[in-house]
Amino acid sequence: MSSGSSVERRHEVVEKGSPTELEQVHTAEKVPGHDNYYEKDGLRTYGDGLDHDHEPKMTFKRFMSLVSMALLWTGSQIPVYLYGGAPPYIYGDIGGSDRWTWFIIANLLALAAVCPFVGSISDLIGRRYVAMIGASFLVIGNIIGATAKSMNIFIAGHVFMGAGAGINELTALAAASEMAPTRKRGTYIAALIFTIIPFVPSVLYAQLICYYATWRYIGLFCGVWAFVGLLGIAFFYFPPPRVNSAGLSRKQVIAEIDFIGGFLSISGMILFMMGLQWGGSQYKWATVHVLVPLILGALILIVFAVWEAKWAKHPMFPHRLKQNPRVLALTLVITFISGANFFAVLMFWPTQAFNVYGHDPVGIGLRGLPIGLAIMTGACVVLVLISVLRGQIRALMVASSVLMTAGCGAMAIGETDNMHQLWGILVLAGLGIGGILVPASIITTIICPDDLIATVAALTLAIRVIGGVIGYSVYYNVFVNKFTENAKFYIGGLMVTKLGIYDVDLITEVIELTGASQTDEIAHLPGLDNPVVHAAIVKAGQIAFAASYKFVYYASIPFGVLCIFAAAFLGDISKYMDDHVAVVIT
Repeated sequence: MSSGSSVERRHEVVEKGSPTELEQVHTAEKVPGHDNYYEKDGLRTYGDGLDHDHEPKMTFKRFMSLVSMALLWTGSQIPVYLYGGAPPYIYGDIGGSDRWTWFIIANLLALAAVCPFVGSISDLIGRRYVAMIGASFLVIGNIIGATAKSMNIFIAGHVFMGAGAGINELTALAAASEMAPTRKRGTYIAALIFTIIPFVPSVLYAQLICYYATWRYIGLFCGVWAFVGLLGIAFFYFPPPRVNSAGLSRKQVIAEIDFIGGFLSISGMILFMMGLQWGGSQYKWATVHVLVPLILGALILIVFAVWEAKWAKHPMFPHRLKQNPRVLALTLVITFISGANFFAVLMFWPTQAFNVYGHDPVGIGLRGLPIGLAIMTGACVVLVLISVLRGQIRALMVASSVLMTAGCGAMAIGETDNMHQLWGILVLAGLGIGGILVPASIITTIICPDDLIATVAALTLAIRVIGGVIGYSVYYNVFVNKFTENAKFYIGGLMVTKLGIYDVDLITEVIELTGASQTDEIAHLPGLDNPVVHAAIVKAGQIAFAASYKFVYYASIPFGVLCIFAAAFLGDISKYMDDHVAVVIT
């Protein structure tokens, strides 16, 4: 039996009717001595031996399983969206304005770190218990975060939230893909993504909660939501046993988990991201504090790549994922870049809406609506079109990449007095990001063997998050350096030339309060309690912010151009979406 593959029509999969329950039926017999090879009417195939061609009847059990997946999906998204909409309120209460960005970094790193393990474990032992563990992590993380009295504890809570989010997101996507027939995976995932609609105004929710109550209610809400999802999984989600682990003892299952690869990937990523985040912001690039973790992390990641390619007996990402290596590689490049731009917009736009255009909570929330609605719309439209166009993905990805690049780059026109020009630009950027973000992940599930859906979902999610972390670190460094220059010029210049204030310590404190979005505190400083003086300083700060944010969007353009280039070389995946199609080992 050679390793080459082709695609042929499979004989009738189900002799008498289609499965009517959630538990899908085996449609082929396993070939003795060959893992994940199945035979049907003399035809040998890769996969899990389940019927992925016919759509089961929508029973109550099946419906509630899909609802549970929706709860996992939304539960994995809303903590970052809600907490990310209110950083000034959080560090204004518990301190840590000099390191608050680490709660985002910690969340994303934890998410990326658990993904490879979740994929392997869930493909080996099933989705149910893995999903319950993920929901439990979210509950615990929100309890820690909502009760934190210091930024360090708050960051620790987000480590748990990130781990839970990684588990829940990829489990929801993989399980929903698994329950859908191959040709309808795009439609099923579009419906799953659509359940985030109530949380599109997340910035508005966060602002109103923080303004009229306390930011801690965000943690209460997210924790309760995750707990409801946990109950849904416990009572309704009973997937069929994974064929990967059939007949294996617990010891054999554990032996197939690549712990060495996991350790190398996690430690390498954490060290590399620590150096990247510290460099240029908290420490100078040439310092030991930055160079040691940066270089050591990069070396460990290189060792990880060599280990996976040469020495790992059971690599985290099996070589069988490469059924269509060109589409897989290019899709991962696109996923990486879209992750960078997604987190740039997700984390920078709410703070820009706050720092440049005023602190009114309703106004901030409304300014956050276009990007959220557009991202969701772009994701759902492209997912449906993947199914409708039966895998003609090149045009879809090129169009989405162009919209993302043009929209994110054009956001650089933002000034203190032209918000009216940004509404349409925000929509374009959101449509482009949404058209790539989730669809790219689903494309990889369509072209991979069915028994490795969770593994490839973990790979794409990890790549997206790593892209997001790297992109966010790069953009944040660009922003901080530019803001430092612009704040000295606009705020310092105003105080010296217009207000006649030469106290360096006072000027420095004003700049620091402005950078921390605590402009109300400026009025309490000596000599600055005059409303006219205070308003002038706040306006100078808004101009400094506007002049600094634009460089974040300039920096996104090269990433977007590379994304367009990668999308232009994608092939179509129509052969994987025909009825009764299987990958055949010839």
